[in-house]
Amino acid sequence: KGMLPKNRLGRKLIKKLKVYAGTKHPHTAQQPEALSL
Repeated sequence: KGMLPKNRLGRKLIKKLKVYAGTKHPHTAQQPEALSL
């Protein structure tokens, strides 16, 4: 929160911020698959 802008944009960003305790969360990154060449 300290590095966010102190204006309307900063307030919008802090509302969209999602914080999860631990490593389990529903937002996953790319799922690479190994290719055999």
